[in-house]
Amino acid sequence: MMSIITLVLLMNLLIKTSESFSVVVPGDQIVAHVGSTVTLPCWISPPENAEALEIRWYRHDQFSNPVLFYQHGNIQDLQEESFRNRSSLTLRSDLSGGLKDGDVSLRLENLTVQDEGSFHCYVSGGSAYGNQEMALKVTAVGSTPVLFPQPLDDGRMNISCRSSGWYPEPNITWMSDERKVLRPGGTSGSRGADEMFSVHSWTAVSRSDAQLVSCSMALKTGEFREGRLNIQAIISSDSSDPWKALFFILLLCALLGLVGLILYKYRHKLTGKNQADEIVGDPNIEELRKHAVQITIDHERSHPDLMISKDCKVLRDRAGYIPTGEGFPYELCASGAQTFTSGRHYWEVELVVPHLPPKEHWMIGVMKHGNFSSRDRSAFTPSNGFWFLCSDGPKGFHTNTDPPVKLSLTPRPERLGVLLDYDDGQLSFYNVKERKHLLTMSSRFTGSVAPLFNPGVGDQSPIKIIDCPEPVESPEESSQPLLGNSSDA
Repeated sequence: MMSIITLVLLMNLLIKTSESFSVVVPGDQIVAHVGSTVTLPCWISPPENAEALEIRWYRHDQFSNPVLFYQHGNIQDLQEESFRNRSSLTLRSDLSGGLKDGDVSLRLENLTVQDEGSFHCYVSGGSAYGNQEMALKVTAVGSTPVLFPQPLDDGRMNISCRSSGWYPEPNITWMSDERKVLRPGGTSGSRGADEMFSVHSWTAVSRSDAQLVSCSMALKTGEFREGRLNIQAIISSDSSDPWKALFFILLLCALLGLVGLILYKYRHKLTGKNQADEIVGDPNIEELRKHAVQITIDHERSHPDLMISKDCKVLRDRAGYIPTGEGFPYELCASGAQTFTSGRHYWEVELVVPHLPPKEHWMIGVMKHGNFSSRDRSAFTPSNGFWFLCSDGPKGFHTNTDPPVKLSLTPRPERLGVLLDYDDGQLSFYNVKERKHLLTMSSRFTGSVAPLFNPGVGDQSPIKIIDCPEPVESPEESSQPLLGNSSDA
């Protein structure tokens, strides 16, 4: 009789032991970027099959309005609306056995600032249950700061620095070319409907302060963006010397008179044109070509609907291609086969083919190596590793800075020169035929950077990469068939 009682007690003890478990989560908070996908690890210990258990992820005190609710072997429809179609159960590692191994980790997609906070992992079954809380920290690295100069009456220059898309609000540091910290004149910030910050800061500098000024915005995680401006050519000389001031005033008047005489003499040729574009200083194209590199297109890192020549120098859109959305087809990109991590590199792109209308749609610049996989046009920003000048037909020219800069380029470039100065963080564009400097973008490049090309949709003319300093090919040579299926090349 005693042996039977002992056996029953042991069986009850085993049953109670098998029903007892604890919920385990990492001790540190999870940090992830806005727009990314994150895994919140959670598992039961000792490991056991959780397929028949109830799993509930919820926030704060919203137990009855969960982020995800799993019961009777299925995810239930009861759910906080903001997480619908964004939450699921997932594996916490490649070695995990999933629910059968007690892994009840949560996967969240398309993170927003509002997702930041604490999450509860609750598991119950029979008479046993467990509940643990963990913290999710959401961050967003904003756009590369854009710097704008404005002269002051005392001879100094007020430099304004703007950037947007940050969370939380970043710390701002102004520095000179000697890495000397400059004192900001002021800083302001605002939050948009998406809860992310736009920041504006400014400082006043003189020639004695610096020749190169940088504005850096950084998060506590160490992630940062930096914009730089060379003020050497735009800050006037020391006006404290009256003789120097008089000399430069007279010199300025003489130059203005000379420019006025030239404009008056050639006024008929300038009719209907943007005169500011006509008097831009001429770049030394021959000097730029000393940094020329051979550029070809990488088939494997190009959109499948691009047609690429066998020599990997010419590309255009495939006939009948339909863009994934309205407006310019940002996704129709090709990557250069060459990558750069330092130094200066120059290449030229032909945008006109004889006997065909000038090309009106294109996107040319550089990108961080390996970024081509993204097809979301909102991802084509400097903060995500894209820097380019875009021609969108009648809509004109614009950069992908934040905010974008719209340009009036007259005449339309027929051959575009691109100079990547990796070390100084500058990307410059030139109208080679007109010998004009069009634009310089300042940023901070990290890792490998590759040329970026996009031929747009609908133009008869393709994009053609030119080997510098070779001249433009003759019409007879250019009129020969150049394009083939990129998959055949």
